[in-house]
Amino acid sequence: MVALSCPCQSGKSFDDCCAPVIMGELPAKTAEALMRSRYTAFTLRDEAYLLASWHPSTRPTALNLAIEPVPKWIGLQVRQQVQTGDNTAIVEFVARYRIGGKAHRLHETSRFVREEHRWFYVDGELHD
Repeated sequence: MVALSCPCQSGKSFDDCCAPVIMGELPAKTAEALMRSRYTAFTLRDEAYLLASWHPSTRPTALNLAIEPVPKWIGLQVRQQVQTGDNTAIVEFVARYRIGGKAHRLHETSRFVREEHRWFYVDGELHD
């Protein structure tokens, strides 16, 4: 049986990359690992995980991932990951997706915080 590649494009299998983080078996070791797991959760439309990995201070009540048309996530490029403090980091990335056959990209620098040994997404700055 061939292992499925992880949607985050880490080069690892899904079972050896984002699955243990999304399933709550292991915490994300770095802010980048959390960001990759969140990208993968978007590809899986896993709203529960996305909300759970969002810091309570900025977490929305819902994401409404079932709204049509559904984006087809097609690629992730991590541009940089910077540890900005003992428990803070930023990750700049570009996520590519299609809606109705039209290509789009999301370029963001995201902020993360670690509390009680667990990373959380705080917010992000979108780039043109």
